[in-house]
Amino acid sequence: MSGDTGGDDGALRAALPPSARERVQSLRLADGVATLVIDVAGMDRLERDKLEIAVKDALRGQPGVTEVRVAMTADRPAPGPARRIIAVGSGKGGVGKSTLSANLAVALARAGRKVGLVDADIYGPSQPRLLATEGQRPQARDKKLLPVQSPWGVPMLSMGHLVAPGQAIAWRGPMAGNALAQLVDAEWGDVDVLIVDLPPGTGDVQLTMLQRFKPAGAVIVSTPQDLALMDATRAIQLFDQAQVPVIGMVENMAGYACPHCGEISDPFGQGGAEAAARSMGHPFLGRVPLDLAIRQDSDAGRPPAAGEGPQADAFAAIARRVADWLDEAK
Repeated sequence: MSGDTGGDDGALRAALPPSARERVQSLRLADGVATLVIDVAGMDRLERDKLEIAVKDALRGQPGVTEVRVAMTADRPAPGPARRIIAVGSGKGGVGKSTLSANLAVALARAGRKVGLVDADIYGPSQPRLLATEGQRPQARDKKLLPVQSPWGVPMLSMGHLVAPGQAIAWRGPMAGNALAQLVDAEWGDVDVLIVDLPPGTGDVQLTMLQRFKPAGAVIVSTPQDLALMDATRAIQLFDQAQVPVIGMVENMAGYACPHCGEISDPFGQGGAEAAARSMGHPFLGRVPLDLAIRQDSDAGRPPAAGEGPQADAFAAIARRVADWLDEAK
């Protein structure tokens, strides 16, 4: 019973208590990890905790199960008045997800959207560097954090604003989930779109996001090669299970222009993310080139989307498609 079942696993579902079985929206077993999305509408906190314990007790020890992860949804609205959350995820690290998140937020702001940014990569925050807010500390009012203002018109919050630079964060899942809640539940003012830069993978922070703050939609970032696309598919499956619409996929590091001769090469391949999106029935949002200038500007806290030229145009095109989706989804 190892591997990806491709859908609900009947044997595991049958092992659940009847009270839980009728509330399970999806159940998937992949690589030994059983992931469940459970509807907890109408249940109080104590009832939800008891249900989670019962589900984990029932599935632990089942053939092929090494870990049980539970996400609970109750169709709660996004925090704040008419605020919508866009989650940016990836199946693995190193694909440029944080760079895409920062530049998507900046490009949306340049297009007139009231957008904020949450760095939900609790263990490896990078947004303070990307948006030139390193060393700033958020204030609090009425027990809520006040976002840090970036130079690029995007208010933002990150664990990188709350701990010393380079300090290791060694927290278990519940502590990371509580940290995420503090960042998302901050005093965002008139922000109506909140971009949330998720950590790579499909772990505790992602499940907390789905459980407490169901996103309006998700953007998935991948590089073109097959291994990254396999991991991106798992991220898409998690959002599909939680009934969070996938706005589309972005192919990063797509095409390298030689700075000497100008010839375009594809060290990571080309078109893989677009083909994967098509095969899963999701839109393709665009490509971001493998460009030395993007790396240099990002390291210097100058998001390319804030400038001009082909790099800025790539992010602006993706932002337009996300903005169109937001308008159509109203």
